[in-house]
Amino acid sequence: MMTKHEQILQYIDNLPVGSKISVRQIAKDLDVSEGTAYRAIKEAESQGYVSTIERVGTVRIEKKQKENIERLTFAEVVNIVDGHVLGGREGLHKTLNKFVIGAMQLDAMMRYVDAGNLLIVGNRTQAHKLSLQQGAAVLITGGFDTSDEVKQLADKLALPIISSSYDTFSVASLINRAIYDQLIKKEIVMVEDVLKPIEETPMLHTYDTVDVWHQYTQDYHDTRFPVVDDQMRLVGIVTSKDIIGHDSWVTMDKVMTKNPITTSPRVSVASSAHLMVWEGIELLPVVDNHKRLVGVLSRQDVLKALQYMQKQPQMGETFPTQIMSRFREEKIADTLVYQGDITPQMTNHLGTVASGVMTTVMVESACNLLRLHRRGDMVPENIMVYFFKPVQIESRIEIKPQLLDISRRFGKVEVAVYHQDQLVCKALVTAQIVER
Repeated sequence: MMTKHEQILQYIDNLPVGSKISVRQIAKDLDVSEGTAYRAIKEAESQGYVSTIERVGTVRIEKKQKENIERLTFAEVVNIVDGHVLGGREGLHKTLNKFVIGAMQLDAMMRYVDAGNLLIVGNRTQAHKLSLQQGAAVLITGGFDTSDEVKQLADKLALPIISSSYDTFSVASLINRAIYDQLIKKEIVMVEDVLKPIEETPMLHTYDTVDVWHQYTQDYHDTRFPVVDDQMRLVGIVTSKDIIGHDSWVTMDKVMTKNPITTSPRVSVASSAHLMVWEGIELLPVVDNHKRLVGVLSRQDVLKALQYMQKQPQMGETFPTQIMSRFREEKIADTLVYQGDITPQMTNHLGTVASGVMTTVMVESACNLLRLHRRGDMVPENIMVYFFKPVQIESRIEIKPQLLDISRRFGKVEVAVYHQDQLVCKALVTAQIVER
């Protein structure tokens, strides 16, 4: 039997895209408290199929697939630019293909505007009208309004017309930044992208016997299976170790390992790989917020995902990547040396290099050295940092990582940082090695 929370989530999921959602209305329709309705709406928002917009309300939107994550919905644009909707609220759930900046003559501008676009323009009412007629939404900069005729047209076509107090350059920068951030998210492979789904997962029930387990091992050529109850909630996991010494008629609830380690669909594969190595497990059940089984993650799935990640083109740079791009790497024998200048962005308010930046540089150089000796992904486990002298802006530093110890699963590196041949910082980095 589903809980009230689960019933509300299912109800929201079944609503048509573009529907308005109200805490009070859901509480009334499903006979639940407003607090329960509010919590369910917030979870639906975190799962990506509901969006809340100031002065508009909460709207059911289309959940974006991973391959389309670089596209923004108009509802997201409203939040990004702190805008308010002048018309076309019914189309806020739609996604934009690209945005066009209207900084040219009207005829020339319209040649670049296609259906599904977002035209960013100032108080040019005729441009607003023509853009809507061509199937594109409009974002008006400078906080300007538009005519009632344009607003009515936007409502009729279900194409949003949004006003923002920011100027055109700021709006374009904000949208670009949001798309750029989403591209980085696209590169991060999550458990939900690689897990074996529930439809393909062999599982045992608490009432199944050891005989059934033996049959499963022959049918699926595996010895590890999750155990669920009648509500599909995970209650245990059973392996060959649990079966040894038990009669064929004994049920799973008597032999299984209870309260197994689990993960969530929205956890990164790298984090789950770290958990599997640390705990020494081969099969990781994946459950939702209500402990219902949604699939399993095997070590083979993790290895395939890590290999896939290495083959992907770089589409967005994280902060560590940006920082390390400022340093030149030099390979000397079986070790590495890095040299680079401290740029203004790397400093704190005192004009000296920020401790976080220096720590990032040392950790990244240590992991790169480990990759030189072991093929795999490095997950830092422990970092001990000592700062001896401040390093001023525009100073040149030299980073020298030294390998202390390495095994199949762990590596230890000492990193020294020098400025003008003086030791300014030192760190001891221990990292876990996740083999590909």
